[in-house]
Amino acid sequence: MATDWLGSIVSINCGESLGVYQGRVSAVDQVSQTISLTQPFHNGVKCLVPEVTFRAGDITELKILEIPGPGDSIQCGDLQQAEMGIPGVGCQVGPSQNGTGKMLKKPMSSSAPQNIPRRTDMKNQDIIISPQQQCSKSYMDRHVETLTQSKGFRRRHNSWSSSSRHPNQVTPKKSGLKNGQMKSKDDECFGDDIDEIPDTDFDFEGNLALFDKAAVFEEIETYERRSGTRSRGTPNEKPARYRHDENILESEPIVYRRIVVPQNANKEFCTDSGLVVPSVSYELHKKLLSVAEKHGLTLERRLEMTGVCASQMALSLLGGPNRLNPKNVHQRPTVALLCGPHVKGAQGISCGRHLSNHDVHVILFLPNFVKMLESVTNELNLFSKTQGQQVSSVKDLPDTPVDLVINCLDCHENAFLRDQPWYKAVVDWANQNRAPVLSIDPPINEMEQGIDAKWSLALGLPLPLGERAGRLYLCDIGIPQKVFQEVGINYHSPFGCKFVIPLHST
Repeated sequence: MATDWLGSIVSINCGESLGVYQGRVSAVDQVSQTISLTQPFHNGVKCLVPEVTFRAGDITELKILEIPGPGDSIQCGDLQQAEMGIPGVGCQVGPSQNGTGKMLKKPMSSSAPQNIPRRTDMKNQDIIISPQQQCSKSYMDRHVETLTQSKGFRRRHNSWSSSSRHPNQVTPKKSGLKNGQMKSKDDECFGDDIDEIPDTDFDFEGNLALFDKAAVFEEIETYERRSGTRSRGTPNEKPARYRHDENILESEPIVYRRIVVPQNANKEFCTDSGLVVPSVSYELHKKLLSVAEKHGLTLERRLEMTGVCASQMALSLLGGPNRLNPKNVHQRPTVALLCGPHVKGAQGISCGRHLSNHDVHVILFLPNFVKMLESVTNELNLFSKTQGQQVSSVKDLPDTPVDLVINCLDCHENAFLRDQPWYKAVVDWANQNRAPVLSIDPPINEMEQGIDAKWSLALGLPLPLGERAGRLYLCDIGIPQKVFQEVGINYHSPFGCKFVIPLHST
């Protein structure tokens, strides 16, 4: 009975997961319960294998599109010729009592022919299956049982070894069919034949080289110029970018040399903004301070201003808010302040008082003298009201390195102090200590400096200091502009919003 189906053109619906197959029946095995189709089509696309085998459990619906007559000699290879229009006879197969089944034949109306259209355009792959001729799967359920594993049929959700799979068997893929009808959108998107896919990789660089960006931008610019629209920018036009401290509109060009001294400066410096700051001689600097004191900028005011600026710089060198924090009481910084019995020493004592007020452990070294300057005595009296420690012997200085050493031992006059034993002992201690050194208003002559500094702080205008002074900083001590003009200096403040600025060698 199974041989009667050989040569028939059938349509097998395997559900939404596997799809619909059409082809000519080439074999029906009752023992293994399988059916094989030759020259199969899967969802309207011709399969790459010549034959596909199905088992009874995979078949949801089976339709017989054509049953060959007794004299028909259509071979399996003639399926493609019959795809354009195949007049068939519909049949309905039902099981009989003896299990062999019987076939009821009835002619189909000529007005509704059965056809399986062939796809002449590989990019427009459509297939239409008429539901008029149907055949129930009861016959196959009765005469075809489950395919054994020896056949090696691999479904989509099973992973069988490729060596055990029959070469003519193929894994049905998920289809876009529902009740025998194909979704047109899915077919348009995914309906291309796999043979049409090129094997070579896409040449991105070659295709990108075909794009002439200069010509495109020139065309856009020409169009915008003719139409009067505003261009959003071309490759040759870069928008201006400004820093947070720069003005968008500038009324006049910037003048970087705003300070002019009456004599040629031996050395010039510049600020972070590019302003030129020339150095002055010690005689001109001394004259500037004398004129400022005559106009009311007394020594006490200058000492206070110097102490504030120097302590502010020292606090920054010690770590600023990261180090001086209420949560870091156990990391209280220690500063060794080395001062001499002169005005420079009084500046250092004023700095130490402000540092001690900011919870810095200050150790002040000042040698014992029978008579000291009034400014030194006044500053020392104020320092004694703080928590700072005062020592007069080198032995009382700490043996371990401190966080910072502030040097105020040297001055521009009184060179005889450098020959004193206490001076030499303090210089040796500072050089052996590994702490960095900050010098306040150091002298010009490098041979007179016994301690090499990492930073130096100049007052008002810098002196032509050498390499041993380290990195130079400048502080504003409050000298009015007309005082500079009185001594012959054309002055414009380079400090901006700060009181202490760094200077760079030009």
